[in-house]
Amino acid sequence: MSKDNNDILSSMDSFIDKIQHLRGVMLGVSLSALVLAPFAIGISVYLTTHPKFLLLLEQEDDFGIVLIVLLVGILITSGIWLITGLMQFRSLSKWNNRYCNYLKRKENLDKTISSTYHLDEE
Repeated sequence: MSKDNNDILSSMDSFIDKIQHLRGVMLGVSLSALVLAPFAIGISVYLTTHPKFLLLLEQEDDFGIVLIVLLVGILITSGIWLITGLMQFRSLSKWNNRYCNYLKRKENLDKTISSTYHLDEE
């Protein structure tokens, strides 16, 4: 029975380590959202407020409509991406705090068990 419990604990530790690795990947995705989304929003706003943009819309009927649709799509997508990146960054920060607490508690528990049963003397 002890071996089964050990396998379960090692499986859980392995699972938590994999989640921790994925956290790093997701942190990179959220940071890219926090950097690239405002950049895309800024470029779109700059293009729409540029004085020659209205002239382009008036001169090119079909192209102007397509351009407006694309810029609105970029603004909406970038806004969603930015909000999602912020939410993900917050949740990853909370996860990191909980993971650090888990590691500290696990280390303290291991020390307590090994000192109680004199396992560190072997």
